[in-house]
Amino acid sequence: MNYEQALEYMYSQLPMYQRVGGTAFKKDLTNTLALCEAMGNPQKKFKSIHIGGTNGKGSSSSFTAAILQRAGYKVGLYTSPHLQSFTERIRVNGQNLPEKEVVQFVEQYQELIEEVKPSFFEMTVAMAFEHFAKEQVDYAVIEVGLGGRLDSTNVIEPEACLITNIGMDHMDMLGDTPQAIAAEKAGIIKSKTPVVISQTQKEVSTVFMDKAKEVNAPITFGDRKYTVRDGVEGTIDVYKDGMLWGTEVNVGLKGKYQYYNLPGVLKLIDVLNPLLPKKIKKDDIIGGLENVVKLTAVKGRWQQLGTSPQIFCDVGHNEEGIKEIIKQIGSLSFQKLHMVLGVVKEKDLSKILTLLPEDATYYFCTPKVPRGLSATELQKAADQAGLKGIVIEDVKEAVATAKQEASVEDLIFIGGSTFVVAELDL
Repeated sequence: MNYEQALEYMYSQLPMYQRVGGTAFKKDLTNTLALCEAMGNPQKKFKSIHIGGTNGKGSSSSFTAAILQRAGYKVGLYTSPHLQSFTERIRVNGQNLPEKEVVQFVEQYQELIEEVKPSFFEMTVAMAFEHFAKEQVDYAVIEVGLGGRLDSTNVIEPEACLITNIGMDHMDMLGDTPQAIAAEKAGIIKSKTPVVISQTQKEVSTVFMDKAKEVNAPITFGDRKYTVRDGVEGTIDVYKDGMLWGTEVNVGLKGKYQYYNLPGVLKLIDVLNPLLPKKIKKDDIIGGLENVVKLTAVKGRWQQLGTSPQIFCDVGHNEEGIKEIIKQIGSLSFQKLHMVLGVVKEKDLSKILTLLPEDATYYFCTPKVPRGLSATELQKAADQAGLKGIVIEDVKEAVATAKQEASVEDLIFIGGSTFVVAELDL
């Protein structure tokens, strides 16, 4: 079996949320626990940090990993979905899982897999745990896949947890109110384990506080300790307890929505520091934030792909994420806006399309996953929302057309779905 065959086995044998959606979502942890038990419980062989939320959990995971790396720790990082290579999901100090280890895992555990019948995600989580244990990482930063309480990652016993925010996404599986979704996300809060909430959101704060009280977990809110403001020339100024903590700090991920994520990450480091054998210094934090892309290889977060015209992409794909992208676009200077847009089938288009600017030119495309909504259907819905554009099914062809049509003073944005960004050359 080679790498391509191993991947094909994983994709064809096992349901995968990335490809098929909600039918791959398992409503309990039985399979993950069975896999880990049969593998000798690798998740108990390293220390971990668990990070969940609706938006920002991937960025927050990358920031946390980068800061720990900068402080000299060997750090595993588990994130999902991947953009271009499956091996991006499992990294150690920014290095992707070697392809040969994917093959070895499938070959070694094929009988177990066929007995347990785990989902794609459940098997990938077990693969990550095995790799981190084998690599003897000091800490593994584990991003929740979907929800929290019943997510496959929720078999770890972390040193601390971080929950970024709550938004109305995946309502078909997590609930149709902010409180219901928050309750699922709060499921990662563990007994006597400190938890940090990045943003104080009035409608859900009590959900987290009640859960923390129930399991006797110390809880703090990042934005009550830290605030982030614009600095000079694209930098940020950070305030701690209202006092200037860091000035002209360079952050490797440039989207202003990171201002919501950073207070949680900074507070998480405060919480972790007393538990660490080697303390994280202020220089480690600033260096980690600045070099997050280099240290973790994170992609697709307000990533600039070109100048003259300016070209940006972003994986933001729900109502809250799109709002922040529109704000970010509004902060830039350009003549005309071109938007290459694709989405997946289960998105509430009525909420997303009404947020988008009517004076942009749209290039509607179809992400190459079974869940991808056809560009023609997207165009029909967009037309009803007053958005005008053309259908170009292929993502790269749509980008190429936008480049041909744009002048050097224009702005091209590419997004709407993680799977649109996944088809770009990042």
